[in-house]
Amino acid sequence: MTTFTSSLPDSLLQRLNDTAQKLKLPKNKLIEKALDIYLDQINRAEYVSSYKLAGQDQDTILIAEEGMVEYMTQLSDTDETR
Repeated sequence: MTTFTSSLPDSLLQRLNDTAQKLKLPKNKLIEKALDIYLDQINRAEYVSSYKLAGQDQDTILIAEEGMVEYMTQLSDTDETR
């Protein structure tokens, strides 16, 4: 594990101290959990944004529609063989 040193505003450091005491967690573990959650949220937001952009791209929509036609054909073929 690597050591990381940073400066924090006094008010944020006080909130960190208070929360760490309340949760009975070391401050570094609380920071680790909070940062992990925050970075996951950023990744999810980027993922959602990419889907929104794809939803506006006509080529992507056409490919998706063609894929759905193929998928529905396969489902229909499967139903007929049962």
